[in-house]
Amino acid sequence: MSVVDEGADTAGRAPDRRREQRGWVFYDWANSVFPTSVITVFGALYLTAVAGEAARLDTATNGPRPCPEKADGSTNKLVDCQIDVLGWHIQAGSLWGYLLAAATVVQVLIVPLLSAIADRTQNKRRVLAFSAFGGAIATTLMALVSGTNWQLGVVLFILGNIGYGTSVAVYYAFIPEIATADERDGLSTRGWAFGYLGGGVALALQLAVYLAHEPLGLTEGNAAQIAFLMSGLWWAGFTLIPLRRLRDHQRPHGAEHGAGVLRGGLRELRDTLRLARSYPLTLAFLGTYLIYTDGIATVANVSAQYGSEELGLEQTTLITTILIVQFVAFLGGVLHGRVARRLGAKRTIMVSLGVWLAVISAAYFVQAGQAVQFYLLAAGIGLVLGGTNALSRSLFSQMVPAGKEAQYFSIYEIGERATSWMGPLLFAAVAGATGSYRPAIISLVVFFAVGLVLMFFVPVRRAIRAVGNPEPAVL
Repeated sequence: MSVVDEGADTAGRAPDRRREQRGWVFYDWANSVFPTSVITVFGALYLTAVAGEAARLDTATNGPRPCPEKADGSTNKLVDCQIDVLGWHIQAGSLWGYLLAAATVVQVLIVPLLSAIADRTQNKRRVLAFSAFGGAIATTLMALVSGTNWQLGVVLFILGNIGYGTSVAVYYAFIPEIATADERDGLSTRGWAFGYLGGGVALALQLAVYLAHEPLGLTEGNAAQIAFLMSGLWWAGFTLIPLRRLRDHQRPHGAEHGAGVLRGGLRELRDTLRLARSYPLTLAFLGTYLIYTDGIATVANVSAQYGSEELGLEQTTLITTILIVQFVAFLGGVLHGRVARRLGAKRTIMVSLGVWLAVISAAYFVQAGQAVQFYLLAAGIGLVLGGTNALSRSLFSQMVPAGKEAQYFSIYEIGERATSWMGPLLFAAVAGATGSYRPAIISLVVFFAVGLVLMFFVPVRRAIRAVGNPEPAVL
């Protein structure tokens, strides 16, 4: 049965479709703990601290100490401390930015192929299970990182990223199969909102452990290790819900088995990339999205480091801030869905990008030690954090040819992973060159400014008509 046939069939069985949609949003609830707790909070803070400890204890014989003391005997910030990475000396404070970039490059090499295999075999549930559980196991094992062993943390984090990236690519590919054209904006924004709520609940539980670490006889590092353990178990446990409710909708594109599945996946990926050139307007939207989503991801990933290293905020303040972002983002996701029903997805995205420009500009002026200012900044980020990407996801699904949705979402993920190293790399490079995170954070406005201008010129209705899809009532 083709995607078109199956879509028409499920449209007549609304209860079945709603059941799949409810299960689908639960994977947002399940996987959001990885970007929230692991990437944004505990990974950024804990691995940076472990790398900093390694730098301070390193008494390298070839050259000066990597983290020299100042004239008054105090130690420089982590941006000045260096660690050895395969013979290269980098600032310990910049490790996180470089790690995000490296993990993304690895994803580009692996995730597209696994996504193409999912398209080829049409056993999306199995690939979703394999990648989600694999990422959850790597996350759980990050609890073993301690002392100065930042290298183990790097390896496990990269493995967790591979599992996360692959599972999300397959997860996106379900949207056109379980929702009609007019349902997609609502489903996508509901998924993002539900994901931020789940990430917020998980983080609240981890925050409770963190705040009570002294009475429990734990160090801050122990609390971070427990957070990694909780994150992996949360991710794996709630993934069982979508795996029970989602089902496969298409017949396999090929009959390969064993090693032949790998070759078939490569052919599928090659054919998808070649076909994509036939729809330049769809690619124009995709290119625009890749620019501003890189800025969004970078802000989310480095915000804790900015607050810690540049603003000197306590880790409790930083984690509380991220918790605020999660719950405000839930409201922001719901709000984006409602606004999109009136203004359309494209106009709503443009409004969100304008808010992003204002928020990032304000981040440059937040004063050191001012927790209230940082909380207000977090609330602004939360309002637009999930909704922008959620509407981009649903809008893209309108611009792909019928029957090819899963393959085009592979391209969507290929592009996102291939370009999302630019923001972290820019942030790390500017911080390393200037010795300050303020110019590094303000440099990210370029992604939102360029994205806003390009989005204005993308002919969304023409792109939808070009692939032969019906236009939603409001765009």
